[in-house]
Amino acid sequence: MNIMDLYDDDDIDYMQQEDDWDRDMLLDPAWEKQQRKTFTAWCNSHLRKAGTQIENIEEDFRDGLKLMLLLEVISGERLAKPERGKMRVHKISNVNKALDFIASKGVKLISIGAEEIVDGNAKMTLGMIWTIILRFAIQDISVEETSAKEGLLLWCQRKTAPYKNVNIQNFHISWKDGLGFCALIHRHRPELIDYGKLRKDDPMTNLNTAFDVAEKYLDIPKMLDAEDIISTLRPDEKAIMTYVSCYYHAFSGKQKAETAANRICKVLAVNQENEQLMEDYEKLASDLLEWIRRTIPWLENRLPENTMQAMQQKLEDFRDYRRLHKPPKVQEKCQLEINFNTLQTKLRLSNRPAFMPSEGKMVSDINNAWGNLEGAEKGYEEWLLNEIRRLERLDHLAEKFRQKAAIHEAWTDGKEDMLQQRDYETASLSEIKALLKKHEAFESDLAAHQDRVEQIAAIAQELNELDYYDSPSVNARCQQICDQWDALGALTQKRSEALQRTEKLLETIDQLYLEFAKRAAPFNNWMEGAMEDLQDTFIVHTIEEIQGLSTAHEQFKATLPEADKERQAILGIHNEIAKIVQTYHVNMAGSNPYTSINPQEVNAKWEKVRQLVPQRDQALIEEHARQQNNERLRRQFANQANVIGPWIQNKMEEIGRISIEMHGTLEDQLTHLRQYEKSIINYKPKIDQLEGDHQLIQEALIFDNKHTNYTMEHIRVGWEQLLTTIARTINEIENQILTRDAKGITQEQLNEFRASFNHFDRKRTGIMDAEDFKTCLISMGYNLGENEFSRIMSIVDPNRMGMVTFQAFLDFMSRETADTDTADQVMTSFKVLAGDKNYILADELRRELPPDQAEYCIARMAPYSGPDGVPGALDYMSFSTALYGESDL
Repeated sequence: MNIMDLYDDDDIDYMQQEDDWDRDMLLDPAWEKQQRKTFTAWCNSHLRKAGTQIENIEEDFRDGLKLMLLLEVISGERLAKPERGKMRVHKISNVNKALDFIASKGVKLISIGAEEIVDGNAKMTLGMIWTIILRFAIQDISVEETSAKEGLLLWCQRKTAPYKNVNIQNFHISWKDGLGFCALIHRHRPELIDYGKLRKDDPMTNLNTAFDVAEKYLDIPKMLDAEDIISTLRPDEKAIMTYVSCYYHAFSGKQKAETAANRICKVLAVNQENEQLMEDYEKLASDLLEWIRRTIPWLENRLPENTMQAMQQKLEDFRDYRRLHKPPKVQEKCQLEINFNTLQTKLRLSNRPAFMPSEGKMVSDINNAWGNLEGAEKGYEEWLLNEIRRLERLDHLAEKFRQKAAIHEAWTDGKEDMLQQRDYETASLSEIKALLKKHEAFESDLAAHQDRVEQIAAIAQELNELDYYDSPSVNARCQQICDQWDALGALTQKRSEALQRTEKLLETIDQLYLEFAKRAAPFNNWMEGAMEDLQDTFIVHTIEEIQGLSTAHEQFKATLPEADKERQAILGIHNEIAKIVQTYHVNMAGSNPYTSINPQEVNAKWEKVRQLVPQRDQALIEEHARQQNNERLRRQFANQANVIGPWIQNKMEEIGRISIEMHGTLEDQLTHLRQYEKSIINYKPKIDQLEGDHQLIQEALIFDNKHTNYTMEHIRVGWEQLLTTIARTINEIENQILTRDAKGITQEQLNEFRASFNHFDRKRTGIMDAEDFKTCLISMGYNLGENEFSRIMSIVDPNRMGMVTFQAFLDFMSRETADTDTADQVMTSFKVLAGDKNYILADELRRELPPDQAEYCIARMAPYSGPDGVPGALDYMSFSTALYGESDL
């Protein structure tokens, strides 16, 4: 028999949609094991309600008794009375009754017969139980227009959507990690599972946690084994669906209870809201009526006030009432009506009886009270305006009086003290004139204020005539203003006379001050210039200069009598000023505004000039004597310098001629030069004597000497050049002798070299420049290119100075014409001493060479580093190369 025959058409429809891998699993023993345990647990979850259970699903249903009992429990209906016999026919009858009941519920049983059930066919029995589960546990599930399996799957997806790592797409592998079961429980009962601590990589813990919690708290028996689900590549779909459907039924029942509770709460909430609205209306109506009761007597009060301020306060209170107190009450009245209408509407919609307020709190009662309030309000406002207009005229006059009086009092404040000031007694003339201008402006201002005083008096008279309640204070203030006005007039006249009198006295003194300043300033400048000239430190270098200073000083002394007369005239002006001050008791503040010079300063400076004149006489006499001594020292130095300077120049020229001319042998020239050197050295005492004279000149601070063009520095430089030149010339002759002897040059060759050098030394300096040297080489037959000439220049001018000395020229020519030792020749000689080895030992050097030369070589030879060396071996090859530089030129 094909296993597909065990299920009805609906079941076959969705099962045919599975792939080939799913169909192969139907025969897997693991699938049968999972179904057996799940279906057994599902059946027992219902059979225990009837006080029984099954142990073996294919055995315990064979007689049909527990199968019929199961259907009665899950359907809630009674089946036909079962057969109690033990025979096969009785069992088949009972099973057929159960199958007929299933078929009566619209389930098509295909290829499931009572015989297979009675015979204990496990697959047929499992197929029958699955058909029952589908019909009674899954078929009625409906979620968002989907039912059965799709509805259950959609319900799972909706409930687990917010959870991470949960993605329910089927009823097999989507549940293997256990997180789906845990998410369903946490979604409905979050207190049972700490979902945050679960891990996707621990399915065993997740599955067991869900199964244990569902059994303990949700009354869902364990229908699955965690080990079976984990070990199976694809868990059995029907077992998973059966178990998950238990979750759906467990939680959907709870949801129905919550819905019922919500409905009751909604009804109670509407009732509570209506009651609260009633209470709010009663309270708001009571408060509003009480406020109206308190406000109407206040508005009906017509007791007048005596002052504008008091009436304005009443008006301000009324405005506060209209602006601050009444608007909230208007809002409350409006809100009261709105609340009343809203409440009646809600009561009508919820089938409740209409609301009837307490007696006297109907909306119409409140409107009547409000009308009375507005009537009292209108009469009160009219009365306030009439009273304010009545007091306005008197208050206007009183305020006008106060304003004008206050302005006048503010203007007069401090004026009496100002007019009584005696500031003119210590003021200068410019300040007096400023005070007069200021006083004239005040007099004009005083005249302008006369009209205001008259207006103040007129207003006070009018207030008296109108019987103003505060007339006594107005009259007292007006009298005080008039009295003060008369006092200001008298003080103004008195101050004007004092200012004019003081101005005339100060103008006279000012003229004398100005005359004093005009004459004292140039005289003071003359005295300061004289003091500066008399104290000036003069610096002269000749007798003529000091004589000129003496002549000018004598001319200055001749002007002193006339200057003394001017001084006395200036002091007379000051005495006249003092006389006026003493006679008229003028309080002079400060000094002469035109000058800072005073008589005491004039006398002090004049006395200083008289003291400096004889001091200047003595200084000029002393300087004249010093200049005479300086002139003697200049002549003494010049007489010697004018002899020594030319003598040095002549000797330099003679040495130059000796070094160029070729008279006799080199030895004769050397002898002649050494004798010449000795005669030069013998001249040294005269140089020393001149140094002594120069020392005296320096001590006397003499910086110029018109009697000679030679300075000591010139003599020193010339003397040093002379000594250097003779020594260098002698050294050149000695080097020429060494070169001649070392290179085997004859005297004739040497003379020829000198003649060639002298010929091309066009400037006769003993040195050829590069162009002259090149021309010389070409004349001697050298075929020179740029590279060859550069090579020769690097030999004769290693320092790249661009010049060739005769010694360098001689060395080059001797190299070109004589046989010389080379580095290779020296190296070959060392190799002979070393016995043909590449190194040499210190003992070999000491044996073959003189002691000093042997030690010289040992000290400078580097240790030998070749592979054939021995301890103490020395490198003669690098030493030989070093003797001749980098290469053998």
